[in-house]
Formats: sequence, structure tokens, C-alpha cells
Amino acid sequence: MRFLAPLALSLALPLPLAAAEQAPDAALPYLAALIECRLGHGDFMAYQPVLRDPLAAVALGWRPLPQANPFMIEYRLNAPVTVFGHSSDHIAFAGDGVVAVLDLADPRVLARELQLETGVDTPEKALFGREVRAQEATGPDGSRGWIDSAVINVSNVDSHPGKTLAGCSYSLDPPEEAEEPADEPAPATVAVPSPAPAVPR
Repeated sequence: MRFLAPLALSLALPLPLAAAEQAPDAALPYLAALIECRLGHGDFMAYQPVLRDPLAAVALGWRPLPQANPFMIEYRLNAPVTVFGHSSDHIAFAGDGVVAVLDLADPRVLARELQLETGVDTPEKALFGREVRAQEATGPDGSRGWIDSAVINVSNVDSHPGKTLAGCSYSLDPPEEAEEPADEPAPATVAVPSPAPAVPR
């Protein structure tokens, strides 16, 4: 399933390092829309300078939290956001995604509401997702044909028992290289018998 690749990466990789070094913009994309997969990869990357600067996060009304999970950067918000019909003042960035940490013990309930596909569903682990957008975009090199995609994901994690993580993973993927056509087999040659030597009468 296509959604599993970006979702798995968002839970296993450190933050992207490709964001431009710049001062955080006061007019950052709307956080709730970012969590609900209503924005794009560029909007997600606009938050990267904030994640590298605790003072910038505090200026936004975010309080950095102790790192309970080595793959997540967590914040407590001064003003809660409402996402997927639930209010939360606890968010986290992980890899190429951002999630709200919701007071829902069973992520399956929300996954059914959002009509997500099942990635993992065991008594210990639940992971659901669905690609909601994949559109052509201009890449960082200015070329066309890149794919800007967004995947809603809902899961649980051992570091946050009794909670549901719900949010979005964003990616910007380069164009796939066109496959070269397979070499056509050379036409079979038919041996033509040499003319028989002339025999004198």
C-alpha cells in the first residue's frame, strides 16, 4: 500500500535536513490544516526553522516537552487545535509528518471515521493511513514532474499509552525515470540453400 512507505518513514526517521535556513515567518501555515493534510509539502517545510529553534517555538505559543520518544519532537500548545473533530493541545513532529496527540485509547475508531486503510492491526499495534493527495509540482531544482503527496495517518505508539496519534505525512518525490523499452529480438534469419552446382548432361 502506497501510504505505508511515507507513514513508516515518519515514525522512524529524524527530521528532514533539506529545509532552507531562514528565520521563522510570523505568518506560518495554519497548524490545524497542516495536521489534517489540507496543505502541501512546502507548508510543512515552513515549520522546520521553528523546530530547530526552541525560542521560535515559544514565540508561537508552543512549549517544548521532554522527548518521550526518540523519533518525535513534542510541544504543548497554549491554545489547543481542533483536528479530525477532536481538540488537542499536544502535537508532535516526526520525520516528514506532524500529528496531534489525542485522548483516544483506540485509534481504530478514528480510522474508521476517516475511512483509512489498514497497515497494521494487532492487539499491541495499530497503524492506518490513506493518501489524500498526489499532484504534480515543481521540484527544488526548478524542474516539473515532481509529486507532492499527503497521507493521513492514525496510529498508536508504545511511548504514549492510551493515546492516538493522528496527522499527516508530506513528501515531495522526484519524477520516476522512464523505463527504457526492452530490446526487440532481431528477426530470425532463414538460411537460404546455396544453388546446386551445374551438372553437365
